[in-house]
Amino acid sequence: MTGRSGRSAQWLIAVSLSAVLAFALFGRYLTDQDPLATVARPWTPPNADQLLGTDALGRDVLSRIFWGGATLTAVALVAAAASTAVGVACGLWAGWSGRRIEVGVSAGADLLLAVPAVLVGLVLAVAVPMPVAVVAATVVAGSPLTARVVADLSADCRHATYIDVARMRGDSVPSILGQEVLPSHTAAITTDYGLRVIVALQLVSTINALGLGTSPPHPDWASMITENYSGIGLNAAATVAPAVALAALATVVAIASTTLGSARLRGVSA
Repeated sequence: MTGRSGRSAQWLIAVSLSAVLAFALFGRYLTDQDPLATVARPWTPPNADQLLGTDALGRDVLSRIFWGGATLTAVALVAAAASTAVGVACGLWAGWSGRRIEVGVSAGADLLLAVPAVLVGLVLAVAVPMPVAVVAATVVAGSPLTARVVADLSADCRHATYIDVARMRGDSVPSILGQEVLPSHTAAITTDYGLRVIVALQLVSTINALGLGTSPPHPDWASMITENYSGIGLNAAATVAPAVALAALATVVAIASTTLGSARLRGVSA
């Protein structure tokens, strides 16, 4: 994508991402229907009054879709931010400090990557609140990969001309890392953050679907899938709608992070 068509596509993707995130986080404000209220018999198919029918307890599925994305989306965004921040900090330090530190960080990353993130999340979810468990598991699963990428990029630019100029100006190491090295990694970090969001979404969805996260009867897209699966033959929308909502959120985040990250990279190269 180049020129005007490329910029139009980027704007379209940015708008789509903003719209999907806004719906997930603030969709509850688009309906005045109580998501906990019983409005008809269980498993009522879609009709004029309940556009997506009702669930296992006769609650309106559409209103629960409006309400069900806020917690899992917010937790995923925060967990991904924590994972990316830890990974970027470790990667900058490793890449700047030299080969020995870089190898040590890489070895530590290998050890963390050997630990299944879902297992960490499930174990922690039994003892601590779901958001804490998801953040910790996402950091364990994601920050090692981020650190590796950032370390390689930082090592490559350590002897670049603009870094030498910053040294000659007398800039401190934190200043060089924050003002010179980090901005050059923006494209990679943007793409990486999107991947961390998807990992966090998978974790929070798994924990919620197993009943270790958002407590019933509060609506949650992941919980809605397991709650309504047994009635899929009577009202498939009760199961399919939250699954589509989750898939749409993950897909848009993945496409946006990759596309916007590539656009930033082209901007830097230009």
